Amino acid sequence: MPKHGFLTPKAIANRIKAKGLQKLRWYCQMCQKQCRDENGFKCHTSSESHQRQLLLFAENPDKYIDQFSQEFLDDFMQLLKRRFGTRRVHANQVYQEYIADRNHLHMNATQWETLTDFVKWLGREGHCTVDETEKGWFISYIDRDPETIKRQEALMKHEKMKLDDEERMAKLFQRQMERDKSKPKPESVFTELKKTDEDEKIAFAMKSVDASKKSAIDVKQNPLITAVASRTDNLNSSKDKKTEDKKRKLALEEIIEQEKAIQEKKSRKDYWLASGIIVKAVSKKLGKEFYNKKVLVTEVQDNYYAIIETLDSGEKTVAHQKQLETVIPNVGRKLLILNGAYRGCEAVLLNVNYETFSVNVKISGGSFKGKVLDFVKYEDVSKLHKQT
Repeated sequence: MPKHGFLTPKAIANRIKAKGLQKLRWYCQMCQKQCRDENGFKCHTSSESHQRQLLLFAENPDKYIDQFSQEFLDDFMQLLKRRFGTRRVHANQVYQEYIADRNHLHMNATQWETLTDFVKWLGREGHCTVDETEKGWFISYIDRDPETIKRQEALMKHEKMKLDDEERMAKLFQRQMERDKSKPKPESVFTELKKTDEDEKIAFAMKSVDASKKSAIDVKQNPLITAVASRTDNLNSSKDKKTEDKKRKLALEEIIEQEKAIQEKKSRKDYWLASGIIVKAVSKKLGKEFYNKKVLVTEVQDNYYAIIETLDSGEKTVAHQKQLETVIPNVGRKLLILNGAYRGCEAVLLNVNYETFSVNVKISGGSFKGKVLDFVKYEDVSKLHKQT
């Protein structure tokens, strides 16, 4: 029987199999050899070259494990820095991209047994910022490059230069007031009036009255002029009161807006699903029955997943919130606020702002009934299924 040639179907199939990723249990890290099946791996382990590599490993195992661990760490961190930068990303996503390379260094040859142990070690050593959530472990690269540090310092200086003159003057006045308060005030000393000689006469000097004071005296003597002057004084005082009231109202409005912004940040979450709303399926993974169609959210699971149902056929499936988007109803119809300080409140659509991708709504129930909200984002509201 002739030997297999280079272009025979079997030879081509073998080369195709060798290109892709193979099973990890049939890979030898010391020899850097990947076997396709159990029989090939058994033949490799019994070979003389593999035995020589095992003898070298037995002489100093810590040296090889440390070397493999350092190579794995360098390649992983280089991929994280180049691909994701300082963004927060799921650790498993980075690992899947790392092992996509056929010639990568495997984790079972390092000092870490699992990816979780490796991620915890990165957090302890200060290589990354690590946090654990319901979805798993997330990491973000800490960039300690001198150029990036210089760039950040330049940005900080630029932000400091953006301070308004009013703020700087206010700070200067505040410092001057503090200095004046800290300075001790001289105490006034009162002494008795004593004469040096008995024949000395005591004289009192009267200051000359200014023209402005004389006119004031004349005004008081004339009743008509006093009436006009009192009226002008009342008008000026009323104007001053109005300006003071306006300033107080503006200050109160600023404080209320700041409190609203703080409350909005606290109550805003990264999930928005709610039962009883109409959404649109935008993922092809859900199938032709659901793709690009409006569906009803019947139940929410773990905040991020929802059971959706088609409006015409009644078919159901489970979808993630990333596979769905909100639906804006017609003007005058009811909708549900899904995020922010007024989460869960039913409202009526008043207007749609197409330029800013926002809507104006009026809350129709609850403790905030009758309140009008302007410029609410599209993704924070969605159409209600049942219109009352």
